[in-house]
Amino acid sequence: MFPGVVYALLAGFLGAVASSSAKLSLGADYLKGVCESGLRTWGEQRKFRPENEATACDWLHIPLRLLCGGLLFTCNAVMWTFLAKALRYSSSSTRATVTTTASNFISSAFLGQLIFGESHLALWWVGISLTLSGLLVLHRATPSDPPVTKKDE
Repeated sequence: MFPGVVYALLAGFLGAVASSSAKLSLGADYLKGVCESGLRTWGEQRKFRPENEATACDWLHIPLRLLCGGLLFTCNAVMWTFLAKALRYSSSSTRATVTTTASNFISSAFLGQLIFGESHLALWWVGISLTLSGLLVLHRATPSDPPVTKKDE
């Protein structure tokens, strides 16, 4: 059971990284803003002229978006591999699926706060608490053996 849980947690985390990469690759404004603030900070130290800052960010965000797109496909491929391994090593497909989903929700919340500065409402936290409570109940329940019939004996 333990390897299945680890694979499920990793699959959920990689799913969150993949969705964050998609948001970065499809939203050019965010990467352009990061580029401009980074060059502004670097320019203050190196006496970089502000007029060069805009022209550099006009083309620099394109390779960054392509890099994020590549990260999206890579994380999705590895996530599906880990999910398949989680399903193989778990005692129940429900456990693997719910663990992956909970890991994805929590990882998405932390990555959203870290990268995009997002915050979640109290209702979201109530929902994730209920999901984690259900996950705890699901993992504590012992799997029951199927009833033995005369045909199996």
